Amino acid sequence: MNVRVVTWSWLSPLEAIVCLLACAAAGAALGQTTASSPSAPRTVVILGDSLAAGYGVDSSEAFPALLQQKVTAAGLPFKIVSAGVSGDTTAGGLRRLDWVLNRPVDVLLIELGGNDGLRGLAPEATRTNLQQIIDKTRAQRPDARFIIAGMQLPPNLGEEYIRQFERIFPEVAKANGAALIPQLLAGVGGDPKLNLPDRIHPTPAGHKLVAETVWKVLRPVLEETAKR
Repeated sequence: MNVRVVTWSWLSPLEAIVCLLACAAAGAALGQTTASSPSAPRTVVILGDSLAAGYGVDSSEAFPALLQQKVTAAGLPFKIVSAGVSGDTTAGGLRRLDWVLNRPVDVLLIELGGNDGLRGLAPEATRTNLQQIIDKTRAQRPDARFIIAGMQLPPNLGEEYIRQFERIFPEVAKANGAALIPQLLAGVGGDPKLNLPDRIHPTPAGHKLVAETVWKVLRPVLEETAKR
């Protein structure tokens, strides 16, 4: 294909004016086409720890990637973004939230708190951090929806501590109108067949079950959000 490059110096003043008007009309048409074209996918950010990061498995086997497959198969216009950092706590998630909010966030799935519990951190500190994550996100993304993943702890941490810790997630979700995943690792936690040798991080099969658990809560939120 031959391409002719128009150099303005070759044109007479009248021809230049005509060409400018033609370019302006083409630009307006392009703008109308862009405005009427389908919008870019909305964004679901998973603010999490090693579970969201897919510690010990390939990233394609971790539950965020499996959720993207489900989203695509359901024809929902959302992109799943994993903001998982191994070893992160709710305090760590709060510290890096500004970086996360540099991108659009339509749904924020908060998958944090497990490391708080394993380290024996004060439950009220975890509660405060979760609330601040929600407040800060709402301040910058007022239309964002929230999903909070509930966490469970091993029994060796003591009954009273576990009770105080595990009630944080449903209480924070209720106070903020957020959707709740009651137990992120339901059916997976504690099962040696579904966890790596460390007994903490899921195997690929474990991640498939986690994805199913999350999808039950995530799908209706996405369907509702897509109607806005």
